[in-house]
Amino acid sequence: MSSLDDQFHSAALDDDLTATLDARGLRAARVGDDDQEGTHRWQDAVARGFLGGEPTEAQYTESFARNGYRRKIGVYDAAGVQTDVPVATFASWGTELTLPGGSAVPMCAVSAVTVAPTHRRRGILSALMRGELRTAVSLGFPIAGLTVSESGIYGRFGFAPAVTATSWEISTRRTGWIGPVAPGRIDYITREQGRDAATDLYERIRLATPGEITMPGGHWDRTFGTRADAEKADKLRVVQYRSPAGEVEGVAVYSITEDDDDWAASTATVPRVVAGTDAAYAGLWRFLLTLDLVGTVRASELSVDEPLWWMIDNKRAARITSRDHHYLRVLDVPATLAARSYDVEDVIALEVTDALGIADGTFVLTAGETPGVDVVDDPPLGVPLVRLGVEELSAMLLGAVSPVTLARAGRVETDDPHRVARVFAATTPPRLSFWY
Repeated sequence: MSSLDDQFHSAALDDDLTATLDARGLRAARVGDDDQEGTHRWQDAVARGFLGGEPTEAQYTESFARNGYRRKIGVYDAAGVQTDVPVATFASWGTELTLPGGSAVPMCAVSAVTVAPTHRRRGILSALMRGELRTAVSLGFPIAGLTVSESGIYGRFGFAPAVTATSWEISTRRTGWIGPVAPGRIDYITREQGRDAATDLYERIRLATPGEITMPGGHWDRTFGTRADAEKADKLRVVQYRSPAGEVEGVAVYSITEDDDDWAASTATVPRVVAGTDAAYAGLWRFLLTLDLVGTVRASELSVDEPLWWMIDNKRAARITSRDHHYLRVLDVPATLAARSYDVEDVIALEVTDALGIADGTFVLTAGETPGVDVVDDPPLGVPLVRLGVEELSAMLLGAVSPVTLARAGRVETDDPHRVARVFAATTPPRLSFWY
């Protein structure tokens, strides 16, 4: 952890958060990193909130061992029956978000947000989110982020969908490979070898893709089934791509579901392809699309502009669906906007409103090779002015959502949305390749 991550992890709960819940007969408390029993009860509540079954002993053990990096908050009701099981949960931690241009900024990641059905509509989520965002702001996080199971919840807190994910279902019988034939070789490896290779590869390449974050603890073990509580880990197969020079440049993991009616029409599900080079990307996908006895390949959390689209000859053999995925929330406008790169030189003014009072104000962005942001009382004359909410600014940040679109939707007010769009445009489509 960085010093900022450490400070956030151990910070006291926000005073307004605790006071608000106290007034409603509830108690908010951090679950201690060494509190095994408290962590198990917190995990019970999380499982309930996400419609899961009761955790097994293996899941308790693995969760306690691997999730110490998370700042875990529980809300407790002393008048309930199971007073040790939270009626609401919230987790957060410090990570890094990649911005256009290859820079990264500290980000407060949010996860495991649940409220028991018995305690909904009491303002618990609002108190938790507002309190934790205030804590993140006080320590200097410029942005917050989360992935969502429900998309209609977080807009009121200033979060906006900044990265869209796509899911693919490819009928391999209906298409052929027209992409490059990679010069390297494909080999099967163990799940442990795959995990280690993917860990190294991802850390080397994540700064090349806006929207990616530092991989949270335990996620690679979940992907490759190398946790003690992994389900159906024996179904996973792992391959790596090596260059002619012998360098490991890519890893893919997949599982097979057989078709009992047609043994040559099995389905390969691909939870992850990690490619450090274009050759590795082509080599791994060609291998996956030509697996014996497989008629369908499914993959998810891909970008909206995958090179794979141009590597198959029948585009209609691929059914692609899009879904909102990575939600961002700007906390510090100058720090966030000054950290990314811009491909054009221009000056625009942004009048930002924020219902939580965190990021509102008027700012002058000087885009270019050395960007800068000034806080001003009034927008200067002769500079294009953009009036927008922090939600819209967060959506635009990585370049995936055009200000032109937002202006047509009535979400952004400006006289020249095309000029603003050129400022925020990015050449690399953003992606987040996993859930957290």
